[in-house]
Amino acid sequence: MRFLQENNSLIAKRQGETLKIETWGKDSFRVRSTMYPEFSGKDWALTENVEKSAPVIRTGEDENGVCAEIVNGRIKATVNSAGVISFYRDDKLFLREYFRSYGGTISRESRCLKYINREYKAHNGGDYHLNVKFESNDGEKLFGMGQYQHAYTDLKGCVLNLEQRNSQISVPFAVSSLGYGFLWNNPAVGRVTFGNNYTEWIAEATKEMDYWITVSDGPSGLLENYTEVTGRAPDMPEDLLGLWQCKLRYRTQEEVLGVARKAKELGVPIDCIVIDFFHWTVQGDWTFDEKYWPDPKAMCDELHSMGIKVMVSVWPTVDKRSVHFYDMLEKGLLMKNERGTLQNYDFEGDCTVFDATNPEARQYVWDVCKKNYYDLGIDMFWLDNSEPDLAVYDFENCRYYLGPALECSNIYPQFYSRLFYENMTKIQDKSVVNLLRCCWAGSQKYGNVVWSGDVPSTFEALRDQLAAGINMGLAGIPWWTTDIGGFMTDDVNDPDFRELLIRWFEFAVFSPVLRIHGDRGPYDIPTLDNRTFGGGYLHTGQPNELWSYGEENFKIMRDQLSLRHELIPYIKTLYEETSKNGAPLLRAMFYEFPEDEKCWNTYDQYMFGSQYLVAPILQLGQFEREVYLPEGKWQDIRNGKVYEGAEVITSKAPIESIPVFKRI
Repeated sequence: MRFLQENNSLIAKRQGETLKIETWGKDSFRVRSTMYPEFSGKDWALTENVEKSAPVIRTGEDENGVCAEIVNGRIKATVNSAGVISFYRDDKLFLREYFRSYGGTISRESRCLKYINREYKAHNGGDYHLNVKFESNDGEKLFGMGQYQHAYTDLKGCVLNLEQRNSQISVPFAVSSLGYGFLWNNPAVGRVTFGNNYTEWIAEATKEMDYWITVSDGPSGLLENYTEVTGRAPDMPEDLLGLWQCKLRYRTQEEVLGVARKAKELGVPIDCIVIDFFHWTVQGDWTFDEKYWPDPKAMCDELHSMGIKVMVSVWPTVDKRSVHFYDMLEKGLLMKNERGTLQNYDFEGDCTVFDATNPEARQYVWDVCKKNYYDLGIDMFWLDNSEPDLAVYDFENCRYYLGPALECSNIYPQFYSRLFYENMTKIQDKSVVNLLRCCWAGSQKYGNVVWSGDVPSTFEALRDQLAAGINMGLAGIPWWTTDIGGFMTDDVNDPDFRELLIRWFEFAVFSPVLRIHGDRGPYDIPTLDNRTFGGGYLHTGQPNELWSYGEENFKIMRDQLSLRHELIPYIKTLYEETSKNGAPLLRAMFYEFPEDEKCWNTYDQYMFGSQYLVAPILQLGQFEREVYLPEGKWQDIRNGKVYEGAEVITSKAPIESIPVFKRI
């Protein structure tokens, strides 16, 4: 192994590989490796300008030969003669690459296995399949990584596909209970296995290894370090902290105005009303169907006069019938398939997807959307299908401007959001806020409210969303929300569904964004016309307004909405905090109480900021539950009763409310 020092970096070379470890922010390193002569120069999620401190670099020898170390504040990395990296916090080992082969071994008794720490396997005619292994730590807990539809908050023992799918979001930043954070700074399709025997990161196709690692005393310090190098959320306008009204789907401007007028009549404040898909003609036209939306500007003007922002759905899909399809095809603005036809999406049309990684394609779509939406008064955009959704997730068959989908597709939703964020920030003096179904590392800086996708209307799904929300926050994505009630409902009249809706609403009051949405059955509402395209032919779901579910449920949700409005000054401070230091709004218990061992094992309750402990109801027919109160004094916000902490209590949960305790 040959070692060199280059400015703030330690360079190591062996058998055609170049390894580079450099300081990158407070108590942090960026670690790269390549088999090519040069690094690609891509910074991916590491977009922020941070001061690169001068490290302490030493070289010497150990029992296995030449070795080196680099120190940046509290973090140290050592490299031995076989190229195996070990990481230390305050000189205590916390992570080491896994190596079971000949030469400079860490584990002499296992060297005949021929497992190496960084394995590059060349694709015929292409780049490399990369496998990076680390030793596993017994007793370690791991969190973050984005959103996966399972009930596991602690990800130790989990296998996670690094792929973007509807309701699955890969944000590859992990927070460890051992006091370190790890960003896999690579948008390639792949997989991570947090096994008990070893941890394994895989990129199906890549030019280089790239990860970033940091240390701190607890999760808050790790998030602060992480968002310092990847970016932080902008300011959230206070007038969006109330109710976002949505359903699948408002078919006409009169339906939208009718809902707004009814809300005003009933005294239900709405901050934003959302116009869902197929208000357009065909996918890729990005315009209102004039038959059912004859005067969108007048509609927006009336809604604005009521204090309501207007959001409209935009999909990245382009139907072959679109007025833009052949123009975009000719200009090379569409995603390409390696084999077969152009089609890669088949919902309500023969479609492909525009290439958001192409700056020319982003500008093209923005120019159309500005003219047909923004200039008419549309305030915000719902960037749906932003994974992008595909008929089949055959990533090996897709290619972008940025490269093969296997190498880069996980960053697609970030580029999709930047299309709108970067153009809107140029022409308005207020914060940009858009809604997306997917994101990647660093997306938090582009005004993304991320929702958890098309999840079923079940209590099991509600439980999964709690795990998802906690881990999204720990992956640096603080603006997160769900479809209240879940997305897919067979029968809105089912009492079990209505109980779920109320419990979900009560949970959502104590989440970053309060947004009611869903595809509500039964589907017995006739279509508006017999065309095979346009805004009138597609089905619509049942009404999904607060007053749609009977007087008793309406009263509960209206009271809960009033509670939300009482909390708005507090919620505003949480958004200000996340813009300052990256703190999530919806927080794992251990985020606020890192010294409390029980909090590291309690995942069915959470902190909403630093003051409110929330214990959602996650089962049908449950009207009380156990709640763990950490040390301190806690006041039940419903009746004012004060409890001494460091104990488990049983708390009542009538249908009208869930247990919530204020830290006093």
